[in-house]
Amino acid sequence: MTIAPDGRSLAGDVVRLDRFVADDIESLYAAIADERVYAGGFGGGPAALPADVDQMRTQWIGATTQRTAYVVRLAGDSELGAAGTVVGTTSLGDVDLANESVHLGWTGYAPAVWGTAVNPACKYLVLRHAFEDCGFERVKIQTGHVNTRSQAAIAKLGATREGVLRHHKKQADGSWRDTVVFSILADEWPDVSKRLLDRINR
Repeated sequence: MTIAPDGRSLAGDVVRLDRFVADDIESLYAAIADERVYAGGFGGGPAALPADVDQMRTQWIGATTQRTAYVVRLAGDSELGAAGTVVGTTSLGDVDLANESVHLGWTGYAPAVWGTAVNPACKYLVLRHAFEDCGFERVKIQTGHVNTRSQAAIAKLGATREGVLRHHKKQADGSWRDTVVFSILADEWPDVSKRLLDRINR
């Protein structure tokens, strides 16, 4: 039986994911309110970059009720920061229990952790929850067509590129975003899991 994500905390050696609550806004703003994060289309693109904590609070509080949103924290002290430091966010949404499908997205990290074990560790925890705890058959991951860095990271997971949705979403400045769609299926998860664990352990 397939069940919806329940917001439980997901913990590993590198990161811990906790369900987003309103009190996380200040830490999240400090981590990801950066032009480099929004440049690739995160949150609606560069024009959606919040000017201050209050604007981010307004953007986030209502929107996150439609999905299971997590804050990504460092699990332990490291060169990246102290244990508990918020370094990003990710979500599971667009839940379709009848068709056993879910969307892993709305992901943004502090630039300081780009290229580190944070993303593979985060993806491992969320995908393991989706496939092993919730029983989904398909996990969709997508990104903007201009965000080649994100596309490369998704492909590196072992996800299959399915195609491009043209003029899929309007961004905050009114321009259209073309969306590149990838997916991972349940029978592909063991191989994807091994790849991720190998990257984390390296």
